[in-house]
Amino acid sequence: MKLLRQSGGDITQGVIWKQILGFFFPLWFGTFFQQLYNTVDTVVVGRFVGKTALAAVGSTSVIVNLTVGIFTGLASGAVVVIAQHYGARRGEEVHKSVHTAMLLALLIGAIFMAAGFALTPWALRAMGTTSDALPGAILYLRVYFLGMVPNVIYNMGTGVLRAVGDSRRPLYFLIAASLCNIILDLVLVVGFQMGVAGVAIATVCSQLLSAVLVVVSLMRAEGAPFQFFPSELALHGAEIRAIMRIGLPTALQSVMYNASNIVIQASINSFGTDAVAAWTAYGKMDIIFWMTITAMAQSVTTFAGQNYGAGKYDRVKQGVRVSVGLSAGFTLLISAVMFLLARPILAIFTPDPDVLEVGVEMVRFLVPCYITYILVELLPGAIRGAGKSMVPMLISVFGVCGLRLVWLFTAVPAHHTVIMVEASYPITWTITSVAMLIYYRFGHWLEPSKERQMLS
Repeated sequence: MKLLRQSGGDITQGVIWKQILGFFFPLWFGTFFQQLYNTVDTVVVGRFVGKTALAAVGSTSVIVNLTVGIFTGLASGAVVVIAQHYGARRGEEVHKSVHTAMLLALLIGAIFMAAGFALTPWALRAMGTTSDALPGAILYLRVYFLGMVPNVIYNMGTGVLRAVGDSRRPLYFLIAASLCNIILDLVLVVGFQMGVAGVAIATVCSQLLSAVLVVVSLMRAEGAPFQFFPSELALHGAEIRAIMRIGLPTALQSVMYNASNIVIQASINSFGTDAVAAWTAYGKMDIIFWMTITAMAQSVTTFAGQNYGAGKYDRVKQGVRVSVGLSAGFTLLISAVMFLLARPILAIFTPDPDVLEVGVEMVRFLVPCYITYILVELLPGAIRGAGKSMVPMLISVFGVCGLRLVWLFTAVPAHHTVIMVEASYPITWTITSVAMLIYYRFGHWLEPSKERQMLS
């Protein structure tokens, strides 16, 4: 079998904490810039259009996260497969996996574009979107779905780059996309008074730019096993099976997460426009924590994937310990800053005093609970890197999603308050963390398996 030349980033040897942080910071800043242009969307509509427009854009966030979660889950399957091949020096399999993954992205993007555009009004009404926010929400979401193909291609392409150890170029691409989005937001919304439509068009254009940049970079990776040739797009049998075996459970887990969040959004909608606007503003603030944990989990997945492919199982566990320690430190710092500066941070998104009052209560209830979540993300990240995604998915579906839905359909109707809705988060995070830790300690996820044999 052809062995590859290590033209990317080999993380199967060296100082672990430096390598994890070397992945983490570009991923974190990349996610930061991605969220920056989403946040700018929120600031622009909140400041220059009004709280109804802010609620309209906010009402779409759960559906957007649901769709993104599905194809990023599938992309994670490609990341693991390519990282394991790369760590084991299997060049031909890297090449086949890259072209399978990119064709899969094209197909998924086209399906989501058509289905999303058609089902948008039904989905928003099913969530109980407020009547004043509904027209703007439909407009925003339909324009967003028209840009789904480049969105999926970008996420899959950057997954390929991460799998081979390159987390810097995705950062550069997102910086360019963020600048594009900010400029277009100001031009279309403030300058041309296009409202919610202007924000949506700016988002789609920025996604198109980032997709073009990542595809061009893969095409120019001359001599590397992950170089992309459009003429060689194909669904190779072994690779598509391996990608789907890992990616489908991860995508299903994301679907269940977001399904529960849709119920939460529907519950928040029942408290009126002020609560929806406050939840939207808090969500933009809250993203700092989520992007930190997500970046660390993605770093661990790639680290575990390459080292598992190289047969360095003790090094995989060492990487997990390091990542948990780093994440705990970051989480405590973020929680303290958000708790103390809740009101001035929320005021960036809306000046409305009623919205601010509700938002501050949300922040000060949820932020101290962040520490209970980190194992829910990091341990599955490492386990997924070893090619095992089914059990973590089942634990998450039961612990985070199942129990949360039970809470929302029983406790919340009995005590109809915003606090009771929010309580569904720390309760389910804690239970799921304990279950995940038990599987991590006593499960056989790190042993060589049929999945790894099929990859070899």
